[in-house]
Amino acid sequence: MNEEIDFIVDTAKEAMINALKHLEKQFSNIRAGKASPAMLGSVMVDYYGSQTPLSQVANVNTPDGRTITVQPWEKSMLHEIEKAIMIANLGFNPMNNGETIIINVPPLTEERRRELGKQAKNEAEDAKIGIRNARKDANNEIKKLDISEDLQKNAEFDVQNLTDSHVKKAEDLLAIKDKEIMTV
Repeated sequence: MNEEIDFIVDTAKEAMINALKHLEKQFSNIRAGKASPAMLGSVMVDYYGSQTPLSQVANVNTPDGRTITVQPWEKSMLHEIEKAIMIANLGFNPMNNGETIIINVPPLTEERRRELGKQAKNEAEDAKIGIRNARKDANNEIKKLDISEDLQKNAEFDVQNLTDSHVKKAEDLLAIKDKEIMTV
């Protein structure tokens, strides 16, 4: 019977870890003033008729904190990559010099920093909702089991501890990202 409880608790833990991984991925897409190849992570390029991630058709680098360079593996892809960056609506103005695409990352305005802070808070809240949903699902599964009240309470206690620790991790990630966004 304990194996069933362990399985339910492990499943909940896995769901909570996945919620945090998703949060970290979402945070990597929120730019915090410093240029990073991850800023172009969502850009999809039309590569001979199929939508392909930019990182699979070009080398993306950051020579300094304010510049991103995109070096396509095929020169014929320059225009397509430039178009894809514009379509992605990231607020960048790519410049094509015939060899590479250069993107100057403008410094963030105070207003934009606040917007990004709100966006980060919303992503963290979504992660916490995912964590709490995993708790609810686990508790519902535990209640379905034919076990003593003590075992049920202990299992629910374990799930609550997992929930608390993962919500705390989400809040810690948010605090780090918020600091990063607000640092000029």
